[in-house]
Amino acid sequence: MTNWDIQERPNRFPWPPLLLVAMIGVGFVLRELVPFGVSRTPLSQFSGFVLIAGALALDGWASLTFSRAKTTILPHRGTRNLVTTGPFRFSRNPIYVGNLLILAGVGLLAGSPWHVVLVPALAATIWYFAIAREEAHLAANFPEEWPNYAARVRRWL
Repeated sequence: MTNWDIQERPNRFPWPPLLLVAMIGVGFVLRELVPFGVSRTPLSQFSGFVLIAGALALDGWASLTFSRAKTTILPHRGTRNLVTTGPFRFSRNPIYVGNLLILAGVGLLAGSPWHVVLVPALAATIWYFAIAREEAHLAANFPEEWPNYAARVRRWL
């Protein structure tokens, strides 16, 4: 999978936040190149705001949970502890769920269906560039705990 020790760290580069920013940009480019006949409404804007606020709250909860577990939130750094509390009781990747919600929320706020259409593409790229490597890292570092946790808790929701 990689040419470095997966047990040391899952990645060399913090892909997920950069992928989110890139997909937001791609959504705006697509909106200009291939516009949909959709306009912003107060309901779509409110819904977008709610999605983004919920995502930020979820990210904050996950960050606080990582901090309490004395491990890193950075997706390219090695973990010291397998975190299974807080939002990690419901999702193995609550921050990435938050990223998907932010992308959809931006689309609703901006009246850009392209952002909503790009949500599955963001999920797939995050899986490829981050989740697969993070799960290999966790399996290498927590050979007994990880399989039980992964069997019990869904990847997304």
